Amino acid sequence: MKNQHMILVFILLTSSTASVLAGNVLRRGSSLTAEGTNFLTSPDNTFTCGFYSFGANAFWFAIWFTDSIGHTVVWTANQDNPVNRLKSRITLRKDGALVLTDFDGSTAWISNTTSVAVDRAELLNSGNFVIKGANGNIVWQSFDYPTDTLLPTQHMSNQKKLNSMKGPMNFGTGYFGFFFDSDNVLKIMYDGPEITSIYWPNTELSVFANGRTNYNSSRIALLDETGRFNSSDQMQFTTVDVGVGIKRRFTLDYDGNLRAYSLNESSGTWLITWQAISSQCDVRGLCGRNGICTYTPQPRCSCPPNYEPTDSTDWSKGCKPKFKRSCSDSHFVEMSHVDYYGFDLNYSQSVSFQACRQICLSDCQCLAFSYRLLGQGLCFTKSALFNGYRSVDFPGTLYLRVPNNSEPLDHVILNGSKPECINDKGKLVLLPGSYDLTNQRVRWVYPYSFVLAIGILEVIVLVAGWWFLFRKHGTSASMEDGYRAISSQFRSFSYSELRRATDKFKEVLGVGGFGSVYKGVLSDDDRVVAVKKLGDVVQGEEEFWAEVSTIGRINHMNLARMWGFCSEGKHRLLVYEYVENGSLDKHLFPVDGVLGWHERFKVAFGTAKGLAYLHHECLEWVIHCDVKPENILLDKDFEPKISDFGLAKLCQRSGVGRGSSELTRIRGTKGYMAPEWAINLPITAKVDVYSYGVVILELVKGIRLSNWVVGGEVVLEGVSELENLVKLAKNKESEDDSWVEDFVDPKLEGRFSRKQAALMIKVGLSCVEEDRNKRPTMESVAQALAECDTMHPVDSM
Repeated sequence: MKNQHMILVFILLTSSTASVLAGNVLRRGSSLTAEGTNFLTSPDNTFTCGFYSFGANAFWFAIWFTDSIGHTVVWTANQDNPVNRLKSRITLRKDGALVLTDFDGSTAWISNTTSVAVDRAELLNSGNFVIKGANGNIVWQSFDYPTDTLLPTQHMSNQKKLNSMKGPMNFGTGYFGFFFDSDNVLKIMYDGPEITSIYWPNTELSVFANGRTNYNSSRIALLDETGRFNSSDQMQFTTVDVGVGIKRRFTLDYDGNLRAYSLNESSGTWLITWQAISSQCDVRGLCGRNGICTYTPQPRCSCPPNYEPTDSTDWSKGCKPKFKRSCSDSHFVEMSHVDYYGFDLNYSQSVSFQACRQICLSDCQCLAFSYRLLGQGLCFTKSALFNGYRSVDFPGTLYLRVPNNSEPLDHVILNGSKPECINDKGKLVLLPGSYDLTNQRVRWVYPYSFVLAIGILEVIVLVAGWWFLFRKHGTSASMEDGYRAISSQFRSFSYSELRRATDKFKEVLGVGGFGSVYKGVLSDDDRVVAVKKLGDVVQGEEEFWAEVSTIGRINHMNLARMWGFCSEGKHRLLVYEYVENGSLDKHLFPVDGVLGWHERFKVAFGTAKGLAYLHHECLEWVIHCDVKPENILLDKDFEPKISDFGLAKLCQRSGVGRGSSELTRIRGTKGYMAPEWAINLPITAKVDVYSYGVVILELVKGIRLSNWVVGGEVVLEGVSELENLVKLAKNKESEDDSWVEDFVDPKLEGRFSRKQAALMIKVGLSCVEEDRNKRPTMESVAQALAECDTMHPVDSM
């Protein structure tokens, strides 16, 4: 009975909150007060305008989405000048000025309409707050003074600029800006306390190489109501849910990334439908001076060895050294795959490592040097350490200059053991970061617990309504239209066009659980493609939408690229790049074929980099759920490309029992499936780590390590070779390197690198640990393999 009373109270509170919305017009001579509960609401109830607070006694006059969780704010009048609740008010004065006054009567903000005879202020359905004259003409509008957000139909021009917020609960002007630069190109800039740096579009490329043009003078851009963005500098994009009837916003977030969002009206949460920067650590200034942005797996700020945070609550202040600098400092800490962008004292080509080190030592201003061996030695010495980041895809190493008496450093450890190929490195000091972007859904929290309870109740009701509506009527037309034109880099093919391209689906490249793949040639440009024709299965259409929405926004050299799709009647097809050498299983397991050691290590390293990107760096953190040799394709140079990773969207438990011999479409392939699938644990990226561990051990051994799959057929009996290998390896690990010879594929006839093989076995064993908490991340795996890449030649007989 008590719970029923509480629910009734929540319903009454919700009803009373809705009842105070007093229309969309503020008449001349009228006011809204911070103490009151009166707001302006757009006629369609999409937007609300009034006083907004995060719970403290600091209020902003703002516009927000009425039905979003936390009431997402899109505009504030007094961004850097909050007012007190007591006696603060917004007034449309009789002289035509809209004025925000603080508790003491001082002016906190004022519109520039004092000389104009005005009649009223209105909040429109577009989210535009306007002041109108007696004849209805607009004399002032909030759309001309954006803060961090553009709304559909709100123009961006050379006189406007988006400024990020300082933080998730701080409306103050942040350090990031989105604007038309003097060359007529839209850019994002970090303008912090110590440095200013433009970081988007890519500053290492020319205007035209970035797909832009500076031959324009209009300097205007617009996100329309269907989700298409067009700019006079030729910046264009289309949100993944393009179509009418969806509430959207275009926001420069406090983390420095520019994103388009769509509102899920049933839950009140936001879905990211486009973003400017796929790898968050590419944003400048995130971690301040000396700080390093790294993925753990979410982007986090960290300090290098012998440094500590200047202020752990504000990473824009970076890190400070624990030592006093001196020109006599001559010790260097090595940090692989780390770089600081810019501030190069010196750039030298074709120099040795020792020569590069000496260049730094001879210059008192040199704080570190970056060395890259890419055909020739490249040397960059640094006068300042800003814009630090760490990525397994960065090919260089940073050497940080510290005193000889600095504190000793640990080894880089992979899952509790020192990898064979790793030398002494400095360990990054990982600390709680300011930025957490691991979830594509953006959540805001009500400041008061009873309001949160109201929100939860509303969500339950709305979700129930959504379930009834969509279970009954199916996918909305606007959503399907969105996927048909997901972005400018894709093509929507007709079924007849793909039928002709594949010569009526004549040449089969492979057959999988979700359908067959055919070789085809596109008639318009003679491009060879692989066409995946989805089978007539229950989840086929859902899988199709999942792959399109996910793969369409992911790009990495070790991931198979999708060029287009077909959705026509019952037909669902995907068009991929054609990968010349087919799948890994066709080269690794045949009795009469031998895949060389160099190619095997390349596959192990490239696959690790691709999975690390999926788990840590791409737009959405993706779990593959079915990593196996059949889903690793090899190009003409035997560079691996992971395929079918779009199936991660379908990573849900099926009804297949534990004893079933089926290869489940959702849970991957038995023999490569992590133990947690069978014991009903929540699925994390560690399922991919386990599958990768099986694959890397198969690369060493040259045979299937699970008797579940032999020659593509499922068998029901037999003890797993993987179990035998794990037991044997654990018994041998304490011995010298001679044990490695017994594990490596005898078809190689001894032509392999024993250092690389030992590391691959150790990595594989750590990946297939039953306890997922003991498994490494894919980023740490890629880091370990990078240390061995090209360091140790193939041993000769």
